[in-house]
Amino acid sequence: MRINRSAPIATVIPVLTYPDVRAAVAWLTAAFGFEERVRVGENHRSQMRFGDGDLIVADTGSHRSPPVPDQVVASVMVRVEDARAHFARARAAGASIVMEPTDFEYGERQYEARDLAGHLWTFTETIADVDPAAFRH
Repeated sequence: MRINRSAPIATVIPVLTYPDVRAAVAWLTAAFGFEERVRVGENHRSQMRFGDGDLIVADTGSHRSPPVPDQVVASVMVRVEDARAHFARARAAGASIVMEPTDFEYGERQYEARDLAGHLWTFTETIADVDPAAFRH
């Protein structure tokens, strides 16, 4: 695969739509710790990075619409080092918390939050190495 320094490097790149791209970039930086990589136009599109993952923040032009309140058609899962610390940052920045940090039997600690446009995010921290065979039925 060729490299283009102007394009995200992740293999899978979610594209989320926001009514105000600049506000979304500022909020995702403050609340979730993303970093803006590339800005395309003032309020058209932004490439953001978290660890080795990428995200495109897109405007509502053309065929794209923002989320509908109280409906989830897609969500984003992000791996973090410390879910409790990340949760505290997100809550302090005004994220709408859907689920507080919870430890699950499959070895992950997760919390869920909605961003300023209503997109659902799950942040996950690995707390144990669990054999997948334990969940086969």
